[in-house]
Amino acid sequence: MSIVVRTLSERVFEIVRERIVAGRLPVSTAIRQDALAAELGISKIPLREALARLEQEGLLTSHANRGYFVRPMSTDQAEEIYALRLAIEPAAAAYAATVAQDADRAAVTDAFVRLDSAAHENLLEVAIRNRDFHVALVRPGQRLLTTQLVERLAVLSERYVIAHLEPAERESRAHREHSELLNAFLARDGARLETMLIGHIGATLDDLRDQFQAN
Repeated sequence: MSIVVRTLSERVFEIVRERIVAGRLPVSTAIRQDALAAELGISKIPLREALARLEQEGLLTSHANRGYFVRPMSTDQAEEIYALRLAIEPAAAAYAATVAQDADRAAVTDAFVRLDSAAHENLLEVAIRNRDFHVALVRPGQRLLTTQLVERLAVLSERYVIAHLEPAERESRAHREHSELLNAFLARDGARLETMLIGHIGATLDDLRDQFQAN
């Protein structure tokens, strides 16, 4: 029975996370747990478990007697997320590229193809596949904690990825940079991959800074 509950909670977690990333849950209003549970056809127990986990992930905040709220996007959060990504992800991917096996390179290639085929009109799908690609670059290193940290930061980045890609011209730049990252990984060129990831992540942060300042 506990396995079923955990599986249901995991699925609810994914559904609510996608709604947060897609901007379908308002920031200023408490999540209506009764209505959401009824909509999903579940009890409030797995929903509360999912909401508590989303708070741990940094996507929600909770207030006593008021419930859960979507954490608003901010310059400060973007700075923190991307600074951590810069500190961890480039070196981790560089190491992974040097130890990757054929199956790992196939998985990274497949993640790139799925990202490349995602339609710009569905930026939520793009953000999810972007996360999968970046995590795939790190996973072959078989450093569990590092991979978990990269994945968590990639999840937190998803809303910012969507905001970053909304200007249409950025999609072509992202495609070119991801293609170059793939080529460096496949060539086992860890040093080049690390340098390129630093530039790729750093340029995204620079664009986000400009967007926040403009707003």
